[in-house]
Amino acid sequence: MTDRQGVFAAQMTALGLGDKPQSWIGGALVDGAGEIITLVDPFTEQPLASYADAGADLADLACDAAAEAQKQWSKGLSAAARGQVMQDIARAVLDYAEPIAKLEALVAGKPIRDCRVEVAKVAEMFAYYGGWADKLHGEVIPVPSGHLNYTIREPLGVVFQITPWNAPIFTGGWQIAPAIAAGNGVVIKPSELTPITTVALVKIAESAGLPRGLVNVLCGLGPTTGQAAIAHPAVRKVVFVGSPETGRRVAMAAAAALKPAVLELGGKSANIVFEDANLKHACLGAQAAIFSGAGQSCVAGSRLLVHHSVQAQFLDLLAEGMNQIVLGDPLDEATQIGPISNSRQFAHVTGMVQAAQDAGADVVTRAVRPDAGYFVPPTILRGLGNRAAAAQTEIFGPVVTAISFADEAEAIALANDTAFGLAGAVWTADVGRAHRMAEAVRAGTFWINSYKAIHVSSPFGGSLNSGFGRSSGTDALMEYTAAKSVWLDSAPVPKIAFGYVS
Repeated sequence: MTDRQGVFAAQMTALGLGDKPQSWIGGALVDGAGEIITLVDPFTEQPLASYADAGADLADLACDAAAEAQKQWSKGLSAAARGQVMQDIARAVLDYAEPIAKLEALVAGKPIRDCRVEVAKVAEMFAYYGGWADKLHGEVIPVPSGHLNYTIREPLGVVFQITPWNAPIFTGGWQIAPAIAAGNGVVIKPSELTPITTVALVKIAESAGLPRGLVNVLCGLGPTTGQAAIAHPAVRKVVFVGSPETGRRVAMAAAAALKPAVLELGGKSANIVFEDANLKHACLGAQAAIFSGAGQSCVAGSRLLVHHSVQAQFLDLLAEGMNQIVLGDPLDEATQIGPISNSRQFAHVTGMVQAAQDAGADVVTRAVRPDAGYFVPPTILRGLGNRAAAAQTEIFGPVVTAISFADEAEAIALANDTAFGLAGAVWTADVGRAHRMAEAVRAGTFWINSYKAIHVSSPFGGSLNSGFGRSSGTDALMEYTAAKSVWLDSAPVPKIAFGYVS
């Protein structure tokens, strides 16, 4: 056993997860029986553990368990009691923050300090939605017919959620918390590359009072485990976070079963810097926008649009700053950027950089990188137009394409010249311009003189190739409930009706 395998084993033991990934169904760890999947440490490129794909049989068991537990959760407990359980879960997550964060760092390659922040945010998600559990109500509608008409917000039943490898614990909490606050049961399938912290989260939630079987975790592959869960008759809605390519397949499978879907997909977000901006402030924002998390974020500011009069100065600042960023072991407290999470994504990112260079891009990057691991150093691509592949395709790595613009109108045109519609930002001292840009740029989230600020209380989602639906804030609660309209005839009963005497 290597030192890192020892660290992995210690965290698994601390969380009561055994020695390998297993699905969590009905309150117990369950082995799959399908294809063997190996988790690889992206820092050492060495295996950490192997497990078997859950498969269709376990998917059916998980959906059945969620359907049964959901009846008790939604009808057997008051809304206030459900909210209290969620508050207890929030506190329990914080009690296990360190082993969860270390597992996340090992398996996903995220710096440990980032993982700790994300675990804390997951606790906040359960606390926030726990507060909403007893505040989901309908309204009385003054219809003109004399009826008393009112609406009720009802849970859907069982929802199936698929989360990605770039932020497994964060997206696990992001999806589970609003779903159960609204009274639903959940079956969740994290990426087969990073399943463990989601299992840990649900196990901890049950120890804090969540009914067994209400949330079940499937460790496995999309074509086998995922497709079986989508097709299960108990599943009423499908939620997917990931790439547009996979999102299309998920949406088609859900549509074939006549089930609605929420898709949170990719982005090619424009980070726009005007000549009147505080350039040092904007430079720090631009670094965070694209280099944090090794650029593996759907909202990454991967297109840097800079006014032509300050572009050279700004890119010099950016290059100087990125050379100070510390790349290294995700478990090292000093590390600011870890490796790309897996070999397939590493090949994609490095391939995109090479293709951009072949297309004539001036590649500005750090000369020094760790000797091993799936590392891509912070990289700036200069000299390409907005229609270049590097400016249109989601790279999902610490690589930014820099493009100049002449005026506000061109900045808006460039920002919207993409198949995505997820996020964007503007840096300017002109308040009027800031609001004009926020209105004109197609994005579900837009920042002014900042980047990447998100919170569970604010709606998040996009349009076009960035997906549809919203996955946070009160909007998420609407996604996980359905409105029932109730009509009461309040008029006096007629003495003669349809030939009968009363």
